[in-house]
Amino acid sequence: MTGVLERFRLDGRVAVITGASSGLGVAFADALAEAGADVVLGARRADRLAGTVPQVEKHGRRALAVATDVADPEQCAALIAAGVRTFGHVDILVNNAGVGTAVPATRETPAQFRAVLDVNLLGAYWMAQEFARTAKGDEGRPRSIVNIASVLGLRPGTIPQAAYAASKAGLLGLTRDLAAQWTARKGIRVNALAPGYFPSEMTDQLDPREGEYVKRNALIGRFGELPEIASALLFLASDASSYITGTTLAVDGGLSLH
Repeated sequence: MTGVLERFRLDGRVAVITGASSGLGVAFADALAEAGADVVLGARRADRLAGTVPQVEKHGRRALAVATDVADPEQCAALIAAGVRTFGHVDILVNNAGVGTAVPATRETPAQFRAVLDVNLLGAYWMAQEFARTAKGDEGRPRSIVNIASVLGLRPGTIPQAAYAASKAGLLGLTRDLAAQWTARKGIRVNALAPGYFPSEMTDQLDPREGEYVKRNALIGRFGELPEIASALLFLASDASSYITGTTLAVDGGLSLH
């Protein structure tokens, strides 16, 4: 029987991470590579994406960077195909690409609202579709999808973020449905992380009042640190969570309980 710590190892596996050019995406790439995975990196900003490659290679793992806009289904297919072509298979998908707006609901335009859903929700769906198609005829390999949602999919924030909240709540529903469709038939576990507030480009733009609200109301009393969310991601991606599918793990310092 495999030891407990060994269940977190990803040797011989290949992970695909979207939104891998900054913030959580970089932390996820670093953690999965440290656990033994080769990593396919996707993001829109090719220059920033190239900077993530050394984070993988420092662990002796291989990295492939592919400029990708997940709002385009064809680019999603190309990212998965590049991973299969380079490494022979893909085993883990981390749907991390995300954008957000902070616009009062009466002033948010159709284009603004759709742009958020195109990346956060539809992009995750296109990526998951292509990932699942690679499992055909090879159902014996353990496979895992982790959708990066948000605490704002579980509870409202303090600033107007209707598009972002709707996209993340939708991602939780998508997680449950895909788990129901694919876990038994294809051997693909599908789970979600709901991060609270962590250092990222998005949180760097927060109104200081929002940051103070988090510190007052999160039971742990602070923003999260990147290793704390990366460890949770590794748990859901690896065999450490092999009996878990269709669930959402909140990593928010207790903010969603407030």
